Amino acid sequence: MSVIEPPAAVDLRPGRIVVLLVDDQPIIGEAVRRAVAGATDIEYHYCAHAGEAVAAAEALHPTVIMQDLVMPGIDGMSLVPLYRDSPVLRDVPIVVLSSKEDAAVKSQAFAIGAADYLVKLPDPIELIARIRHHSRAYLNQVERDAAYRALSENQQKLMEMNEALRRLSEVDGLTGLNNRRYLDSFLDHEWPRAARERSDFSALMIDVDYFKFYNDTYGHLAGDEVLKAVAGVVRTCARRPADVAARYGGEEFALILPATDMEGAHTVAEQICAEVRALDIPNERAANGRVTVSVGGATTMPAPGTSYKPLLELADAALYEAKRSGKDRAVQRRPE
Repeated sequence: MSVIEPPAAVDLRPGRIVVLLVDDQPIIGEAVRRAVAGATDIEYHYCAHAGEAVAAAEALHPTVIMQDLVMPGIDGMSLVPLYRDSPVLRDVPIVVLSSKEDAAVKSQAFAIGAADYLVKLPDPIELIARIRHHSRAYLNQVERDAAYRALSENQQKLMEMNEALRRLSEVDGLTGLNNRRYLDSFLDHEWPRAARERSDFSALMIDVDYFKFYNDTYGHLAGDEVLKAVAGVVRTCARRPADVAARYGGEEFALILPATDMEGAHTVAEQICAEVRALDIPNERAANGRVTVSVGGATTMPAPGTSYKPLLELADAALYEAKRSGKDRAVQRRPE
């Protein structure tokens, strides 16, 4: 009848029933032992000292605690809340044992968290039936809680995986910038907002100068490094949370600047040109012997019901103008 070392968690083996009796009278402990001795599915343990009851129960992981109502040192009624305060024992059913039937005491026992109230000792058949009933209800609850936790964890992992997949589907694998898909989605959302707020909206298109010649001269791996370096510049120039940098395709990038007027957009465009120039990446095929970019920008105030596509087309036209004008420069346009 000694307390055994516990498993790491509640043992959910089918039919596992573990009873802990807490009673200062060894004669009661022996009587209960004999009552359940013939029930092979019941594992019985006995604790005679109230002060050791909570620790013994936490070590044992019982499926039901039978608690004497009157004990020296601390009474059984005071022990019930202590069981309930333990994370290990808070859901374990507690059967209060009393020497007499007392409606007021019974009501108090249920009020503080007891699952049952028995006048000791009941008929062995009734005792075993109640032990099995409370133990099985507890084990069912533990199993349901474990299944719910597992389901919640799986749902959380699924949400995280879906978010990771969503991000992967919206990020350019080489540069880490947003991709064209994300850019279109962003514009679909932000363009109508700008129309409602009647604010300026700017877009920059950035293209690496002489990039085909660079690839032909230095190889595609070196070309990839150039794209990543230029992407880093574009990213750092997207200074506000609302700004969105994206790889538009090939060696072309886009920077969307909501609530930005033409002067502000041109300042950012000039900064991009200067910072790419400052990378000082050699390109013997370029006029100035290093990697540069051309930037075309466009600014407008969106009107309700219109599309953002003409703005991108205008920025693209400004980009080609920058290319024709000698490259390594920024050209800004506003719709006529």
